[in-house]
Amino acid sequence: MRLTRGRHGLELAAGAALGGLALLARRRPLDLRGKVVVITGGSRGLGLVLARAFAAEGARLALLARDPATLDRAAAELRARGAEALPVPCDVRVRAQVEDAVRRVVLTFGGLDVLVNNAGVIQVGPLEHMTVADFEDALAVHVLGPLHTTLAALPHLRASGAGRVVNVTSIGGKVAVPHLLPYTASKFGAVGLSDGLRVELRRHGIRVTTVCPGLMRTGSARNALFKGKHRAEHAWFALGAALPLASIDAERAAAQIVRACRRGDARLIITPQAKVAALVNELLPGLVTRALSLVNRLLPGPAAGRSTEARTGRESASALAPSLLTRLADRAAERNQELLAARQG
Repeated sequence: MRLTRGRHGLELAAGAALGGLALLARRRPLDLRGKVVVITGGSRGLGLVLARAFAAEGARLALLARDPATLDRAAAELRARGAEALPVPCDVRVRAQVEDAVRRVVLTFGGLDVLVNNAGVIQVGPLEHMTVADFEDALAVHVLGPLHTTLAALPHLRASGAGRVVNVTSIGGKVAVPHLLPYTASKFGAVGLSDGLRVELRRHGIRVTTVCPGLMRTGSARNALFKGKHRAEHAWFALGAALPLASIDAERAAAQIVRACRRGDARLIITPQAKVAALVNELLPGLVTRALSLVNRLLPGPAAGRSTEARTGRESASALAPSLLTRLADRAAERNQELLAARQG
């Protein structure tokens, strides 16, 4: 009896050990060498920084964005670094264009392993200056865009055997930020879509990572759209995205995203400030509402006439932005093609 019991214990221990090894095997990071990675919004800003980071891992890249000239320039830079890079002009809001783009990627590379949904738009200003069209555009890019790309890529991600989808959302999809309502509303939708896809696609062996970055120094303020008192709106936005204590270097953020993709992490919140904001908002939403209401009072009020006209960051320069205070973000704009995109409109 004692011998039987001992043998049974050994069998249980062996089973547990094998189970542990199987779990470790399933969680082994994905080797990105030779993998085909599609990045939307890949011609500038964070998308271009991510492309460089994936290229350093040996991935083959397909960059999707709307402007062919900026795409070609980004692809040429990546090729000069020794990477394979395919530029594919595509508007993620248009499903037919997305399907054509994915077909072209698969025809060129023979498959698709990783999809990074990064394309984005930002409209900044008080609610009084926003239109329904602003909300529709933000939802089309941040919710329908990732849906279009995921549905088009899904058969190929399944065939990959270890597909990855990385959805770059925002801390604005966890905490409602004043003067960014179309952006925030759509990013909340993007977080919900990403989390839901993670649950439904796991049975196909596809890992979905929801990325919620805080403020990053990508230089994106140059191409954001500002309404109302556009110079004042641009100044606070650009300063927040440039100061070291408030924002993170885009290359550091990209390294975290690539690492989370390789591991198949469920969620990544970037910057300590964003992690604290998300946690406090879950635990004490009333306190966060009062704090952000105070912030809203400090932001510029509506402009006279309540015009709905939008100006780019390039058109909204002031004594504060660009300035010495925004130098880090301005340098990032130069590195990441945000200046080129701004000039081309």
